[in-house]
Amino acid sequence: MRFVPKLLSAALAAGLSVTSLSATSAAATPATDSPLHFTAAHGTFAAYVPGSHAVTYRPDLVPVGAKAHVSALSAGRVGTTTVLVISGLLPQHEYGAHAHVNSCGATGDAAGGHFQHVPDPVKPSVDPAYANPRNEIWLDFTTNRSGIGHATSVVDWTFDGRRAKSVVIHETHTHTNPGHAGTAGGRLACLDVGF
Repeated sequence: MRFVPKLLSAALAAGLSVTSLSATSAAATPATDSPLHFTAAHGTFAAYVPGSHAVTYRPDLVPVGAKAHVSALSAGRVGTTTVLVISGLLPQHEYGAHAHVNSCGATGDAAGGHFQHVPDPVKPSVDPAYANPRNEIWLDFTTNRSGIGHATSVVDWTFDGRRAKSVVIHETHTHTNPGHAGTAGGRLACLDVGF
């Protein structure tokens, strides 16, 4: 995970003190009252079984054995930077990805809606005033010839008492037009995270 040292170096260069680092194979539990918070989660996608933390719902587009890593660095002075690195997918294919409010489950719907810093009072949220990459964590990517993709989201806010619990991989890049904002087709796979 070469991006981890880069994230930490950027934080230290910004004059932030690193007081909380945590990582786990499924999801990280955030610490409280930390000026800088780093979490990392990773998993290998497989069919759902109870207790799964990395699930593929469409193995034709997210094959069993594909791997994903999600890291987030958060601090009040700089907001939240989230990095997704994924491998084992279809080559040169566009995917969407977003942070969601619930953990992964037996179906893609179990992850609930997108995590929004300022929640849209209307559900499902398709209003670009709420469903946008400044109010949500969007991690769209296009894989290379080897089926590897990566994305970075930078927002100017940090998580409060509400936290995203998963990152869902979708079948298309995210739409931005009114009435469709935030949509990205079917839910292909899900990874539990612990922002």
